[in-house]
Formats: sequence, C-alpha cells, structure tokens
Amino acid sequence: MTEQNRPTKITFVYSNPADPDAFEAAYPDQLALARKLPGLTRLQASKVWPKEDGSPTPAYRLLDLYFTDYVAASAAAAEAGPLVGATVEHATGGVAIAFAEILEDA
Repeated sequence: MTEQNRPTKITFVYSNPADPDAFEAAYPDQLALARKLPGLTRLQASKVWPKEDGSPTPAYRLLDLYFTDYVAASAAAAEAGPLVGATVEHATGGVAIAFAEILEDA
C-alpha cells in the first residue's frame, strides 16, 4: 500500500475563541459544511474539557474528517472553500488544519 492509499484525516484544531458563545452558535453550520465534503467517510467533533484550575485549555475544539486515502482527502480539500471560509470567520482564536495519515485504527 503506497502512502497516498492509506486512510487519511483532516484535523481542525480550534484555539480558544474570543467569544465562545458566538463560536458555538456558528459551529453547527461549520459541521453541516463539513458533512457535504465529497468522499467523507466519518466526522468526529469534540470539545476540550476545561482545566480543573480554570486556566486556558491548549485548544477549544477538534474536528476530524476521515477519508479513505490522501487522494480523497485532497479532493475534498479542493471543495472545502465554504468550510474554510466559515472556519476562519468564526475561529477568532485561530485554527490549525492538518492532514494526517492514519497509522492505527482502534
């Protein structure tokens, strides 16, 4: 199996937003846009637990988009303009987006 044929995910790591309530109000629309991506096989959204001492968390939310392989993920990324636009608009704390090869699936 070549590297490009391995399962791939695109992960969005959202930093703490300036206005969490505004982010949460817009987040369902981002999920709806993500679900429209071609080749998406699984979507996993998660929210980072607050720290016990009340200090800022290292991230606010994570969004993992799963694809059969790198080629499928790349094709979806080419169609992700609306999702990326909405993300940039509402992720006021910043966002990192990464492609990752899935090496092990539980």
